[in-house]
Amino acid sequence: MKLYDNVVAPSPRRVRMFIAEKGLEAHGVVITRVPVDIAANETGSAAFREVNPLGEVPVLELDDGTRLRESLAICRYLEALYPEPALFGTTPLKRARIEAVTLELMFRIYLPTTHAFRHGHKFWQGRATQVAEYGALAREQVLAEWRRLDTLLADQEFVAGDAFSFADIVAFTTLEFGKPSGIRVQPNQLSLGRWNAAVAARPSAKA
Repeated sequence: MKLYDNVVAPSPRRVRMFIAEKGLEAHGVVITRVPVDIAANETGSAAFREVNPLGEVPVLELDDGTRLRESLAICRYLEALYPEPALFGTTPLKRARIEAVTLELMFRIYLPTTHAFRHGHKFWQGRATQVAEYGALAREQVLAEWRRLDTLLADQEFVAGDAFSFADIVAFTTLEFGKPSGIRVQPNQLSLGRWNAAVAARPSAKA
């Protein structure tokens, strides 16, 4: 298999962390990384558009040439092939809870984090139309959501319950992605800080 990847973008990082948590490569599953330079607009090239017409990473290319896009779909596919350790839950209820939290994270935190970055960071100057006020509003929304997660984590070890899951991967990579926009764990967010440090200490966080 091939993984069209970028070392900075959060979505490919989710897949890398997932692969590392699964220990796939350590068990002989070969997934070749194909680096794609977003800053150099390689995602907009004709060659890459043949891989993904949407011009986005990650893309997982199977041995038969089939291509899967979107990190959630890719990780679900890998979970179905290699179910242990389970990162999407082991019972219908746990799967539903992980799914719910993952969707909440994606729409309530990850999406506005991308807006805060796109509309507030100098990387996008000249690349996209920026509305600074919109970026500032998105950033405030994200900070409010992390305050909510801090309260949630006071009563449970991980974001979707008592076990590490794909939801934690989404949350961790999103929090990391927020740093260029000034989105960080605050000193008084002790539960969020505890969780963040625990996930950062996992070997997969370096993937």
